[in-house]
Amino acid sequence: MRDTAGGAEEVFVNFRDRKDAGRRLAEALRRADCGGYDVVVLALPRGGVPVAFEVASALRAPLDVIVVRKLGVPFQPELAMGAIGEEGVRVANKDVLHMTGLDAIDLQVAEGRERVELGRRAGRYRQGRRRIDVAGRCAVIVDDGIATGSSARAACHVARALGAARIVLAAPVAFSQTSDDEVIALLRRAAPATAGPPAPSPVDHGVRPTGIDVEVPSREVTLKGRLAVPTPSFGAVVFAHGSGSSRLSARNQMVAGVLNQAGLSTLLFDLLTTAEESDRARVFDVRLLADRLGDATRWLLGQPDLRRAKIGYFGASTGAAAALWAAAQPDCPVTAVVSRGGRPDLAAPVLAAVTASTLLIVGERDKAVLDLNRRAAAALRCEHHVAIVPGAGHLFEEPGALETVAELARDWFSAKMASDAVEEPPTP
Repeated sequence: MRDTAGGAEEVFVNFRDRKDAGRRLAEALRRADCGGYDVVVLALPRGGVPVAFEVASALRAPLDVIVVRKLGVPFQPELAMGAIGEEGVRVANKDVLHMTGLDAIDLQVAEGRERVELGRRAGRYRQGRRRIDVAGRCAVIVDDGIATGSSARAACHVARALGAARIVLAAPVAFSQTSDDEVIALLRRAAPATAGPPAPSPVDHGVRPTGIDVEVPSREVTLKGRLAVPTPSFGAVVFAHGSGSSRLSARNQMVAGVLNQAGLSTLLFDLLTTAEESDRARVFDVRLLADRLGDATRWLLGQPDLRRAKIGYFGASTGAAAALWAAAQPDCPVTAVVSRGGRPDLAAPVLAAVTASTLLIVGERDKAVLDLNRRAAAALRCEHHVAIVPGAGHLFEEPGALETVAELARDWFSAKMASDAVEEPPTP
């Protein structure tokens, strides 16, 4: 169809299926300017993979997925304030942040929710194969169609952050949905030309979650959790995650596994229901989260094997504020608190009332949160220590960083809960 007024021309082509679309797209891409760089084809799952498979085959280029997750505005999830990709990549939409009044901390909270799902999808699609390095290459990003363009735009930003020298975005139109099984099968077929030695899952730190699924009653809701009780056990640690999904957090699961091995029972439970997690007001309602943490503590002490257990809290992000708020209550039985990349400033009104020994763990590169933790530490009147993990960012994704967090937490809880002796603070 020709637009005679504007001089533009639109051509509508009927494709038999994604395979046909991929082959025709490959012909167009043969004429694309890749700047002389080696080409790698990156497919946006799921619908982009069948198209990209044909493109990669025709261009004799390696094929991989580019897995991105949109970071939606908490009170308007369809509006992206940023996006994340693998290797810890995060890009921010400064215009949306400014328009909504949100900041870097809000991005970090959203990233904490989405990072686990991103890792799960990448691991499922690749089935142990390593991510293909795009640094210094021309990244041809392929989808089966573009609607709003948010996913494609995010993929381009992520590819650039991963070091791509040139980026070409290619898509035909749109089709019906593609299944995960089709994605996995096509990547497996393409693997001989691109496969390397198997890589560990990005959320696998060598410690598998154990225990049993439980339901924790809390006033008007019932919260899902996972309880692990090793034998013998000298104490119990309750986890509080910023977005509410403590039991699904791969980082919490890894730390819980280390604590279990040291003889500590663990309860990972969701401070918020699935419906509540998208409500930004509830995510930052520290008093509500603290009340539910208190309910979970009372439930835990009602379990036959844990009636006399000493209690510890392990909090992350706003969950750390909830842990400190709960610990400040006169009837709270908590002995020790550990915060990982936490927001203790959100518990500022009650920090002076906390009596439990408190360890604040922060990444060296997490400058904004490190400053908040140092200010909060100055307000604490209990035994406390700020432990800075060298080279680590907010999510402790750097090699060995999360392991350091787990070891610091294990040593702190062991020292404060196994005996009444006062130990020297740990050194990362």
